[in-house]
Amino acid sequence: MDCTLIGVPLQIGAGQLGCEMGPSALRIAGLKTALEELGHTVADIGNVLPAPFRKFDHPNKAVHHLDETVAWTEALMEVAYRESENAMPIFLGGDHALSAGSVVGVARRAAQRNRPLFVLWLDAHTDYHTLQTTRSGNLHGTPVAYYSGRDGFDGYFPPVPNPVDPANICMIGIRSVDPAESAALGETGVTIHDMRMIDEHGVGVLLRAFLERVTAAHGLLHVSLDVDFLDPSIAPAVGTTVPGGATFREAHLVMEMLCDSGLVSSLDLVELNPFLDERGRTARLMVDLTASLMGKRVLDRPTRAG
Repeated sequence: MDCTLIGVPLQIGAGQLGCEMGPSALRIAGLKTALEELGHTVADIGNVLPAPFRKFDHPNKAVHHLDETVAWTEALMEVAYRESENAMPIFLGGDHALSAGSVVGVARRAAQRNRPLFVLWLDAHTDYHTLQTTRSGNLHGTPVAYYSGRDGFDGYFPPVPNPVDPANICMIGIRSVDPAESAALGETGVTIHDMRMIDEHGVGVLLRAFLERVTAAHGLLHVSLDVDFLDPSIAPAVGTTVPGGATFREAHLVMEMLCDSGLVSSLDLVELNPFLDERGRTARLMVDLTASLMGKRVLDRPTRAG
């Protein structure tokens, strides 16, 4: 497969600094080499720059860095659309606000191909706030609401020409939801599998049902992998740690099932904060998980000393 690495050093959507170093950490951890060793052709186009800033004032005074987040979204929409024409774009974050642009861009490409876009949201959080409902003001908590066409962004963010049908969104690993998000999500068709459902049914059963829906619809699949999907004991490099996340085995199972499906057409790797990492441990795990998504099998894994 032809893959394009796109660095997004965006950190102002989060409350803690450090995510802007995420793209460099993923590169240093060997992402390009890992994919090339699997037989893929990989182009790294470097880091994206935001569009020019415009000044916005929002009635919700908690909202911060709105000007910059809108500028990043505008740039990423265009980059995602362009780079998804002939290759699989892989967005190296950067905080999760980048998905506002990446998903809107690949949704435009899917619509051009007359295929529905599905989104697999691997995250501890639902990120379904609007500019009005967010109490923290951290805009990495808003991308799902935005790209699925929820009201509350008009006049600030760019219009969404091809909103993702909420029924085409599946969230796995959820374990931290604000009351405002929970109430709003109850009125949508978003599929939400929290950690209790994973414990009861197993992540493979839940994911398989979603992948069958994507296949039946002849859809394209965008995967958005947040570091906090993983348990902090194996992935400490994130500013929004929530205990009880996916284990090493569960995460690799998800990636290998996605590989087997052949459905994934674009990927976000987000919320990696190397400033909080332990000797690159989380960055290497994210690279390893991406390799699993792209074809690395259990039998290919050498034994590690220690």
